[in-house]
Amino acid sequence: MAETALTETTVAEVMAELAELEDPRAREVNEKHGDDHGVNLGKLRALAKRLKTQQELARQLWETGDTAARLLAILICRPKAFERDELDAMVREARAPKVHDWLVNYVVKKNPHSEELRLAWFADPDPVVASAGWALTTDRVAKKPQGLDLAGLLDVIEAEMKDAPDRLQWAMNHCLAQIGIEHAEHRTRALDIGERLEVLKGYPTSPGCTSPFAPAWITEMVRRQGDT
Repeated sequence: MAETALTETTVAEVMAELAELEDPRAREVNEKHGDDHGVNLGKLRALAKRLKTQQELARQLWETGDTAARLLAILICRPKAFERDELDAMVREARAPKVHDWLVNYVVKKNPHSEELRLAWFADPDPVVASAGWALTTDRVAKKPQGLDLAGLLDVIEAEMKDAPDRLQWAMNHCLAQIGIEHAEHRTRALDIGERLEVLKGYPTSPGCTSPFAPAWITEMVRRQGDT
């Protein structure tokens, strides 16, 4: 009982500190991207560095449902300590884009259940959950492509990406680009699919940044690698 009370007090203290870090201007910027919090991410990372790794506190912060608290939870957790079903539930709860992105990249990718979850999520009827499966697939395309059916992935992308919901479309597009960048034998087809579907063709890109339009992305990254 004493331990629970201590945890609750700690959570309350952390939530109070997050409230103090709230910045209306940061919230305005974040909300444009669908993230309902107003904490500067640099300050959030500094708080995480001070708290260090605390798995139980991370779980408690996640349970608050608060977006800033969940981002902090991701930064102080032990990625390998989560069970498969726990991560499945967390991904289904993670509706804020930044929480979803960090959860997949900082936690799920480092968890021993990542491949099992990739397969389970890949064709999930919830497009946000499916986007997590595609993100994990993209990671494998780049780092461990053995056993992946790359031609089959291109078939799915060709058939479904154009009309996919935004976050799933973005994840499919990233996979398309990664296949084209990393696998020369599929590059011509990846470029062709990107050109025909024109997904993200007009996406605004800051000077010096690479366009997310797959043909431009593939071409630029291959150029940087010096690979023709």
